[in-house]
Amino acid sequence: MYVLVATFGLEAVQKLFVKMLRSVFRAPMSFFDSTPAGRILNHVSFLLTDHTLLKYARPFYNTIYVVSIDQSVVDLDIPFRLGGFASMTILLLGIVGVMTKVTWQVLLLVIPMAIACLWMQKYYMASSRELVCIVSIQKSPVIHLFGESIAEATTIRGFGQEKRFMKRNLYLLDCFGRPFFYSLAAIEWLCLRMELLSTFVFAFCMILLVSFPHGSIDPSMAGLAVTYGLNLNARLSRQIPGEAPPIIENSHPPSLWPENGTIELIDLKVRYKESLPVVLHSVTCKFPGGNKIGIVGRTGSGKSTLIQALFRMIEPAGGKIIIVNIDISTIGLHDIRSHLSIIPQDPTLLEGTIRGNLDPLEELSDQEIWQAFDKSQLGDVIRQKEQSLIRQCSRMEIIGVFGQRQLVSLGQALLKQATILVLDEATASIDTATDNLIQKIIRTEFQNCTVCTIAHRIPTIIDSDLVLVLSDGRAAEFDTPARLLEDKSSMFLKLVTKYSSRSSGIPDS
Repeated sequence: MYVLVATFGLEAVQKLFVKMLRSVFRAPMSFFDSTPAGRILNHVSFLLTDHTLLKYARPFYNTIYVVSIDQSVVDLDIPFRLGGFASMTILLLGIVGVMTKVTWQVLLLVIPMAIACLWMQKYYMASSRELVCIVSIQKSPVIHLFGESIAEATTIRGFGQEKRFMKRNLYLLDCFGRPFFYSLAAIEWLCLRMELLSTFVFAFCMILLVSFPHGSIDPSMAGLAVTYGLNLNARLSRQIPGEAPPIIENSHPPSLWPENGTIELIDLKVRYKESLPVVLHSVTCKFPGGNKIGIVGRTGSGKSTLIQALFRMIEPAGGKIIIVNIDISTIGLHDIRSHLSIIPQDPTLLEGTIRGNLDPLEELSDQEIWQAFDKSQLGDVIRQKEQSLIRQCSRMEIIGVFGQRQLVSLGQALLKQATILVLDEATASIDTATDNLIQKIIRTEFQNCTVCTIAHRIPTIIDSDLVLVLSDGRAAEFDTPARLLEDKSSMFLKLVTKYSSRSSGIPDS
């Protein structure tokens, strides 16, 4: 039996592990916003080394992690516990069968006993599930501190902070040990009551055997029932929200979609979770294809939320987003995201090759990549540093080669040739010269594309064809910059005035 359990268990845990990784990689952004990285690692137990998955994890954790035992429980404990459960169930049924064969009256007590056991199990599970969750949560800081201590061991020793980190580690271990102790105590609580019930059933069986008239029961069968009854005491002794599928069969957009990049928002409502309030309230507007759209508003007005909804990182709570006559909720994530480009405020560069950061799927030729570098003003920089497209580089070397990471994202957008480009405060953390360079390249290379720009710098969007002003998650204004500036009560005019005053050093009136 255990050979079969081990064989099928290995197959099952391999599939489970692959599905778990796929679920993590495809989880919506709201999951990562609300789930600490240490808690994710807490449930994915494997050794990250230079020879395994560290090459994927190093951009986020430049260290070696020995992660918790949760995955080891799935790999080792559960298969053998299932085997033990199966064998114990068969043995328990055999015990009850032998006892009822001798004294069928035991069934009158076994059925109520089973109901009582199920009730106690339900009562126990309600508390045990929460205790296990608390144990898992308290384990995450221990793992996180352990990994950080290994990564920064030299710095800790250099500043003589060993005792402080040791004290912190002991404190976290105590925080972990308390709920773990209560979890074990809850198990003992259940076992004690199960044993009391089984003892009561065994005592009832013994009373029946003794009370029967002499000669009515075969002594050998009675002894067998007692022997099996003595063993009765001993024998009684979690989910990630998934995002939408990448591809929906029989629901693919046309091959040339989206031809002109027209975007239409119809009564769009967005919230991050069911229990949270609505962030975008009934936003309705239309971005004509090929236009440059500026999106402005105060912090927290819903600008980035709108972009997340466009990429379906957050599913709308109501309304629609229509791109060239297709509701994006009816097509797969790959179909929508493969036709959109974005230059974020803080682009991510991964260690590996220069080519891999621009063309990770290796779909383009070297000539096309060099053309993208030249258009984004990075070609001469890379040639001066004598870098090869296929040379392996660390993440810091990659950043040193490219300098401004926004230019790399711009190169990716040039290679993708999408008809819709989104700039999510892409120039907020760069100098004015680089900002002007990016705007010049966008005006030249993306003149026929729909460009949606979120910006705090008013000059970045002042020459846009249309400006959308968001306020508290609502579309307060949507018109050309010239018309909005002519309206003395316009919120856009107030934003421009405030920006001009701040730039010139004049205090707001």
